[in-house]
Amino acid sequence: MKLIYQQMLGFFVVILTTLLIISAAIINYNNRQTYEATWHQLEGYADKFGQLFTQTDAETGNYQAMTSGFLDEVKYVLSDDQVVYAIYNEKNQQIYPTTTRSAGNSSLGKSVWKQLKKGKIVRAQTNRMQTQGPTIGNGVELTYVVYPWFDQDHNFVGAMFIASRVNRIKSTLREMQQNLLIALGVSVLVAMAISFLIARFLVRRINRLRQATRAVADGDFDVELVSNGRDEIDDLASDFNVMVQSLNDSNREIARQEQRRREFMANAAHEMRTPLTTINGLLEGLEYDAIPEEAKGKSIELMQKETQRLIRLVNENLDYEKIRSNQILLSKRQFNGTEAIQNIIEQLTQKAEAAGDQLILADDQPVQVYADYDRFVQVVFNITQNAIQFTEQGQIKIAIEAIAHGVQIKIADNGIGMSDDQLKNIWERYYKADPSRKSTKYGESGLGLAIVHSLIEQHYGTIKLESRLKHGTTFTVFFPDEETANRNRVKKAKADQD
Repeated sequence: MKLIYQQMLGFFVVILTTLLIISAAIINYNNRQTYEATWHQLEGYADKFGQLFTQTDAETGNYQAMTSGFLDEVKYVLSDDQVVYAIYNEKNQQIYPTTTRSAGNSSLGKSVWKQLKKGKIVRAQTNRMQTQGPTIGNGVELTYVVYPWFDQDHNFVGAMFIASRVNRIKSTLREMQQNLLIALGVSVLVAMAISFLIARFLVRRINRLRQATRAVADGDFDVELVSNGRDEIDDLASDFNVMVQSLNDSNREIARQEQRRREFMANAAHEMRTPLTTINGLLEGLEYDAIPEEAKGKSIELMQKETQRLIRLVNENLDYEKIRSNQILLSKRQFNGTEAIQNIIEQLTQKAEAAGDQLILADDQPVQVYADYDRFVQVVFNITQNAIQFTEQGQIKIAIEAIAHGVQIKIADNGIGMSDDQLKNIWERYYKADPSRKSTKYGESGLGLAIVHSLIEQHYGTIKLESRLKHGTTFTVFFPDEETANRNRVKKAKADQD
């Protein structure tokens, strides 16, 4: 069964059940009110009769008798209302209408008489059998009231049995029930229409979700559903929009990373082809004695440099994957960070001079660093090498100082700087701030700063970058001391668990 019919059936059952309960309550209420109105009317008649019955003669002080003729006339007047009655004296004897039945048979029951003498009015919905009480109504079904009479001195002087035929009441009830059934039938039709409209409205909202889901499955991530926040379906639509946005972001990121991968493969092929071509040419020259004897040493040195360049390209990729997947173990210890930076400057001085740059160490005072020595050197080396690559005829200043909870290192250059877009992507693998520099000897793979960022994270430190286009770049690296590093490690572990 389709959802629209399930929803329609559910709503219809609820509405129909409600209507039936309301109808039953109305019928019961009408029955009760009809009988209440009849009893109230009969009690009014009985009370008026009682007032007449208990009137006394001003001269004799005796009750003024109501003649049978008078009672018959009143009975005739009330015949249109199908009202019949009988009167009993204080001895439980039927004095009107006269009957040939024995007094015992025409008297009221003892329990009823006892209640009457206490001033209670006896009501009954039906009196079908009439085994006790007056012989009136020709044996038809009656609803009646037995009303006690008291004089002005509150003395019990008799009672009146007054009744109305039930068929009169039932005819009124049947008419009400017929009208109610007609109204119920119309209500059922209206309920079916309302159920269909509500079910259609809900199913249409769900169908919009289905269509959007199919669109996403077909690769369309620009789908957005309207959500008014009214109910759970709107909440589902909001969650769907969040999911689609996440998928869209992931898809864009995958496409971007794929583009970067292709660029990297092209760059790597280019970077590897050049040294391999150089090495192959020199080897062929050596094989066929095409290289003069005095140039052979320089040729071998050139082949060694190109080989080292290839090894560096491969190692950077291997290092990044190991660092990213936490496959390396850091051997942290205390060492002189200033001395380590001085060694790095000595290694890179020749490269800096080739670019017309000057490497400057701000202070040669020893500063103790808690880190993995080799990875510390790798971080500072990569950042400094990157500064040399993007600075010509300028200065690269390196400063190391002990601060609260660790050591801070600043590497600032006055090179070409970076734009805001470049700053956003600088830590990503395979990214090059200047893609045109594909044949430089430094930072060929675009992995240097990605490796730096991962290594700093594994030391539980921080790295910040400030740069302005054509105004230079400053890297600020913080290596925490042993206590701070351990505390940051615990915080990160808890965050990962949450």
